[in-house]
Amino acid sequence: MSRILRGAALLAAALAASGLTVLSGSTPAAAATCPTTASGGASVPFRTVEAECSTTNGSAVGPDYTQASIASEASGRQAVRIGTGQYVEFTLPAAANSINVHYNLPDGSSGRLSVYVNGAKLGSGLSVTSRYSYVDTGWIPGAKTHHFFDDARLLFGQNASAGAKVRVQADSGDVGQATIDLADFEQVGGAGSQPANSLSVTDYGATANDSSDDSQAFRTALSAARSQGREVWVPSGRFEIGSALQIDQTTVRGAGQWYTVLHGNNIFNNGSASGNIKLYDFAVFGDVTERNDGSPDNAFHGVLGNGSVVSGLWIQDTKCGLWLMNGASSNVTIENNRILDTQADGVNFDGAVTNSTLRNNYLRNNGDDGLALWSNGQADSGNSLVNNTIVQPNLANGIALYGGSNNTVSGNLVQDTNALGGGYLVANRFNSVPLSGTVTLSNNTALRAGALDPNWQFGVGALWFDARDQAITGVTIRVTGFTAIQSPYEAIQFIDGNGAGKQIQGITIDGVSVQGVGTFVAQSQTQGAVSISNLTASGVGVTGTYNCPYPTSIPRMTFSGSGNSGWTGTWGDCSTWPAPNSGPPQPPQPGTNLAKGKPVSASASVGGFPPSNAVDGDANSYWESANNAFPQTLTVDLGAAASITKVTLKLPPSSAWGARTQTVTISGSTDGGSYTTLAGSRGYAFDPASGNTASASFTATSQRFVRLTFTGNTGWPAGQVSEFEVAAS
Repeated sequence: MSRILRGAALLAAALAASGLTVLSGSTPAAAATCPTTASGGASVPFRTVEAECSTTNGSAVGPDYTQASIASEASGRQAVRIGTGQYVEFTLPAAANSINVHYNLPDGSSGRLSVYVNGAKLGSGLSVTSRYSYVDTGWIPGAKTHHFFDDARLLFGQNASAGAKVRVQADSGDVGQATIDLADFEQVGGAGSQPANSLSVTDYGATANDSSDDSQAFRTALSAARSQGREVWVPSGRFEIGSALQIDQTTVRGAGQWYTVLHGNNIFNNGSASGNIKLYDFAVFGDVTERNDGSPDNAFHGVLGNGSVVSGLWIQDTKCGLWLMNGASSNVTIENNRILDTQADGVNFDGAVTNSTLRNNYLRNNGDDGLALWSNGQADSGNSLVNNTIVQPNLANGIALYGGSNNTVSGNLVQDTNALGGGYLVANRFNSVPLSGTVTLSNNTALRAGALDPNWQFGVGALWFDARDQAITGVTIRVTGFTAIQSPYEAIQFIDGNGAGKQIQGITIDGVSVQGVGTFVAQSQTQGAVSISNLTASGVGVTGTYNCPYPTSIPRMTFSGSGNSGWTGTWGDCSTWPAPNSGPPQPPQPGTNLAKGKPVSASASVGGFPPSNAVDGDANSYWESANNAFPQTLTVDLGAAASITKVTLKLPPSSAWGARTQTVTISGSTDGGSYTTLAGSRGYAFDPASGNTASASFTATSQRFVRLTFTGNTGWPAGQVSEFEVAAS
C-alpha cells in the first residue's frame, strides 16, 4: 500500500471511530460544461445523465484526449472524482427505479459507494471494484494500460419520479476515491413469469443464489427441452455456469436482464449448430479480468446456425459479448442487447455470417471494436448493422467492416472512440476476404470519434478507409447522410496502413455534415480516386484537405465532386503534421505547458505509479521512482525543440501528502544524448497548505528533452511527481 492510500485509510478509520458522517464541504455546483450530445443509434429503456452535468462537491476530471488518461475513456472525455464525503447528485430526467453507474476506482481497490434517493440512504449501496479495469495487452503495438471503467447497478426498491435527486456518495467506510463518469436511470418492470409449456432449470437441479455449479442442470434441461420441443425457463436469481453449454434448436428465456443472471466466463460454446437458437431476457456477468485471445471467454462463442435470435441480454465483464465462428450463421437477429465492459469486441462476425442483423444494441467500454464484421476465411455478406449505439471502445473502432460483401451500416451512433481506431472503418485488413459488391453506409453519426494513433503519431478519422492488405478496388462503397461532430482529428481518412500506397477506388460520399474537426475534413495518405459531394463543414481546425501520399513517389489522391462548402485549402508541407484545432502550426503561447501528454520515461518506477502519470494533466495521479535508489531521473520529450523558460512540479493536492522537500536538478537536451544544466541541484519545498507545487525559472533556452534528476526526498525515499510541466517562453 502506498503512503497516500495509507493516509486515506487512516483518515477514514478515524472518521468511522468518531461516528462522523462527512457531508458537503463546499457549495455544490456542476463539475464542468456538459458535453455535446447527438441523436441516432439505439432506442434504449434508460436515460443517461453525465456526472459533469450534475451537482457535485467533487472535482472535475478532463476533458482530456490523451491515451491512457482516465478522462480519455470517459463519455464526453470528462468525469467527476469524489473522495470521502463527496458526491455526485443526479436529477432524474424521467421516472426510474434503478441506477447503473459507470465508474473508475484506483487500481487494486474495491468496496462500495452509497446511494441516496431524495436524501434517504439505500441500505445496500453499489458494490464497486477495479477488478475488471487496468488492462494491459502488450502484444498489441501501441496499446497502453486501458479499460479504466466498469459498471455497477442497483434497484432502488422504490419508484422515483422525474426531478428526484439521486446521490452517489463516498461515505465513511466506502471506497476512499472513485471517478464517476455517468449514470443510467431506468424504470425496470417486474420480473417475467414462466411461460406455459416450458421447462424450468430448477426442476433439473439448478439452484439460484448459491455457489454451486448449475452447468449440468442446464445441460439436462436443454436436452429435455429440445427433445420435447419446449422452452427452457430460467427464473430470477444468479446461476453459476462453470463450464460452457452447447445449444441448438432450443429457446432459453429469463425473467428479465435485471432479474436472471447467468454467471460465467463462457456461457454458450457451439462447435456446430443448425440454428433456431433463441436467447431472451437475461444477463450474463463474467469474471474476465484480462484479455486472453486463446480462450473463448465470451458470453456466446461459436455458431448460431440459421434463424437464431439473441434479444434482451445484458452482457458484462466477459471477453466478448458474442463471437460467431466455427461455421455458417445466417438470418440471425441480434437486437436490444446491452453489452458493457468487455475486454475485447462487443460482437464479432468472424466469417461466414450472412443475411443477419445487428439492431438496436447499446455497447459501452468495449476493449476492442464495438461491432465488427471480420470476413476471416469466408465472407460476411448481406448483413445489416442498424440503429446501434457504441460508446467508448477503448482500443479500436466503433464499427468495423473488415472485408466482406454487400453489407449495410445505417442509423448508428459511435461516440468517444480512443486509441488504435476511429469511428467507422471500412478496410481490407486482418487477411479478410476483400471488400466486394456494394457496401452501404447511410445516416450514421460520429461524436468525438477518432484519436491520435500512438504508432503512427497522427490522427485516425471519424470515418476511415484502409487498404492495408489489398487495394480497395472492384467494390462500390456508398456513404450518404454521415454526420461527424467534434472530431478530435480528421473527419474522413484514406490510408494504406502498411505504407505501400495501395489504391483506394469506388468510394462515393454524398451528403455529409462536419461540425467541428481538429485537423482536416479529408485526409488522404495513399493514391486513388474518390468522390465527395454536398459536404458542409464548420469549425475546421487546420484546413480543408491533407493530400500527402506515402510513399511520396506515388500520385496523390484525386478528389472529385460538387456542392461542397465550408472547407477549402490543402495542407502544403507534407513533411510536418499540424497540431489539432490550432490552425497551421504557430509558436506556443508563453506559459503553455508543452509537456502534457508527451512521451515520458524514467530511470525506474514502482508498480501502479508509471511516468505517464506525471504528464497526464491529473494532479491526483503520480509517478514514483524505485525506492531507496537515488539518483532517479524523469525525462519528457517535447517532440521538437521549443523555447522554454520554466518548470513546475506538483504533488497530489490531498492533505494526506505531508510536506516534504525534494532535491532536484533540471537539465535539457536537443538530441536526447547530451544534457546541459538549466537549474542546478537544490531543494524544492512541497506543502499541501500551498498546493504542493514548486517551480524553477531560468533564462529562455531551446530544448527538446527536459530531465529531472532526483537525489533526495525528505518525505519518502523516492522521486515523486504528479505533474511535470514545462512552460513555453
